[in-house]
Amino acid sequence: MKGDYQELVDEISALLGAPATLENRDFGLIAFGAHDSDDDTAMDPVRTRSILTRKSTPAVRAWFEGFGITRATGPVRIPAAPDAGVFRDRLCLPVRHRGVVLGYVWLLDAEPGPTPAQLTAAMDVATRIGGLLADEERADADLSREFAAVLTAGRGWQSDMAVAALRVALGPSADGLHTVACVTPWQGEAPSIRSVPGAAAVAVLPEGESGESLAVLVRLRTAEDLSPAHTAADRLRAAAPAGIASPRRGLTELPAAWREANTAARAATAQPKLGPVAEWAGIGPYRLLAALYHPEIDPVVAPLLAPAHAELARTAEVFLDNAGQAGRTAAALGIHRQTLYYRLSRVEQLTGLDLDDGEDRLLLHMSLKSARL
Repeated sequence: MKGDYQELVDEISALLGAPATLENRDFGLIAFGAHDSDDDTAMDPVRTRSILTRKSTPAVRAWFEGFGITRATGPVRIPAAPDAGVFRDRLCLPVRHRGVVLGYVWLLDAEPGPTPAQLTAAMDVATRIGGLLADEERADADLSREFAAVLTAGRGWQSDMAVAALRVALGPSADGLHTVACVTPWQGEAPSIRSVPGAAAVAVLPEGESGESLAVLVRLRTAEDLSPAHTAADRLRAAAPAGIASPRRGLTELPAAWREANTAARAATAQPKLGPVAEWAGIGPYRLLAALYHPEIDPVVAPLLAPAHAELARTAEVFLDNAGQAGRTAAALGIHRQTLYYRLSRVEQLTGLDLDDGEDRLLLHMSLKSARL
């Protein structure tokens, strides 16, 4: 698909005698023509940044959109603005499909400029680009639905049908090695596959009262190398911490992979030292806690989890994390041992638990960790 865009951009460059650049409607770079001019002003800061970083800043986007390019159905000429980093006049060809703007072709504008016939021919090519972008968006949307269906179908014939549909949509790569990444919470629609490196599918899934989460199916080369998943998660995790599941081959175990990725993301939220991107294999006791997790707090521990007792809960957790060693706990909290003993006695009074009893300590430790999830 990328080659198709490049060929069409080169066709416009040839028609108009100037290097062209294609961006999507979010100003993300898709393709650009070769530039061999000795004119330094041709590579102004805005064009250079777009090519090097494959995107434009929100300020640049707002400035160009101020000339009505989102509504235009024909070429739009935009004057130079050195203060904004635009040293040369621009010619913008809106890329539309069925009336919807899907991207823009950009060229440097100079006198005498293209003839009306040349511009008409170039707009015809832009229309062909719009068809390709529309087909790609539809493919993204369809794959999102099929991916979501696999993750939410449960077991039985519904799961089998969902897996079969996703396998058809993915084609030969369906039986390859994959993992699932999760970003939670997630707000808004699912991003385009094109914007997520290595992604085979993306979908937004409901998370009950906690809102929504983003699921990403990532292709892997080997089971030992999760770097493609980390790259995808790093691109998306500005919204929230992310989790990555263990690798799977094929599609039948994707629901289990989704549970792992979701748990790892929640563990990264609960324990920042695990994140901002946590792998399922690296979250330790949170793997077991997730299997046991229930949204109801144990009634014995509930009083300790009240906001008014946050410092006592933290003291108890650090004490148990340090295997009940008073010296290490006091040092970690920066308090005197006598203060530690006083706080622990208050914990016992609030919960009725005996911190010298192994089972009571296990209940308290699991409850405090589970509360983080």
